[in-house]
Amino acid sequence: MSEQAIDEGALASWLEANVEGFAGPLTLTKFPSGQSNPTYKVSAVSGDYVLRRKPFGQLLPSAHAVDREYRLLSALHPLGFAVPEPLALCDDPSVIGAIFYVMEMAKGRPYANGALPDFDPATRRHMYEQLVDTLAELHNIDPVVAGLGDFGRPGNYFERQVARWTRQYRDSETDYLPEMERLIAFLPGSLPEQSGTSVVHGDYRIDNVVFDGDGTLSAVLDWELATLGDPLADFSYLAMQWAMPADGAAGLAGLDLPSLGIPTLDGLGALGDGAHALHEHVLVSSLVPRAALIARLVARLSA
Repeated sequence: MSEQAIDEGALASWLEANVEGFAGPLTLTKFPSGQSNPTYKVSAVSGDYVLRRKPFGQLLPSAHAVDREYRLLSALHPLGFAVPEPLALCDDPSVIGAIFYVMEMAKGRPYANGALPDFDPATRRHMYEQLVDTLAELHNIDPVVAGLGDFGRPGNYFERQVARWTRQYRDSETDYLPEMERLIAFLPGSLPEQSGTSVVHGDYRIDNVVFDGDGTLSAVLDWELATLGDPLADFSYLAMQWAMPADGAAGLAGLDLPSLGIPTLDGLGALGDGAHALHEHVLVSSLVPRAALIARLVARLSA
């Protein structure tokens, strides 16, 4: 089933029955981001909303768990953490062809270019400070108090992640890449012991948060990979953007960061609560999920 096959009338009927105050009719507009779990703007008489659904068709086991996303948002929003308010979860795929959830539309928009060319240096620095502060705030939430004590498996998070993403890479592999084989062989014997346990986002970078027009961070998005794990992994994944080339996406390598007002990598750990520290092997391990996701996309496009 393609995205054009969504029955807007059936969706409107479901929303009217399950979202307080919703009034149709509605129109759907697909966002260019959020491709792993397709994401739509829902424009209705009662206002604008956001819908995230599982992709149609055959999926890898445990992937695209929008119900987990909804559970996490439902736990974090009452604590005042910067996430959109979740409004309703539909676990009946017969409504639109896949399970989905609906949330409020956050004020502002994401910025895909890590150089933030629309802002001045002082605002850029403030935006990056908020980015790190918000991640520290997430890591300071007690998962048990938030009702998320069972949101992830016990044991070393780094080992679990490398094993999981290596498995997903193998499941989606289309070509033999010697560099990936060396990385997969290197990582298991080089990972650090877990330093602590917190809610981790799993894909935290500047294009997965929303800023309003004056540069105030209003929401963190795209929680598909969230679980319980080591906060060092989240921070290292964010720091990886300083090593990725500046090509119009989140990467910053090669830019004159001081003149742009953007903190350098050396100064990044001093922001937030100061509890984060970089570990080069954790930075390297962050490449495996990215490679696995690329392999999954290539396999899907080749099918």
